Amino acid sequence: MPDLPDESPEAAGRADRAESDAERRRRRARFLRELAEARELRDRVQPRRAKTARLRHAMRMRTFRW
Repeated sequence: MPDLPDESPEAAGRADRAESDAERRRRRARFLRELAEARELRDRVQPRRAKTARLRHAMRMRTFRW
């Protein structure tokens, strides 16, 4: 039976890599969503720490040289 171009090892490797890249992007997006959710939760349950962090960030941005 002749080899079809789509069944070559190189084509299979490219398909696996593309699929794994897509899967990696999905996992990364899910991780970033969960991270943002965790930060929001932490800010809600520790408002003093969140305020301090906001003030610290504002100070860093004011003293940053462009």
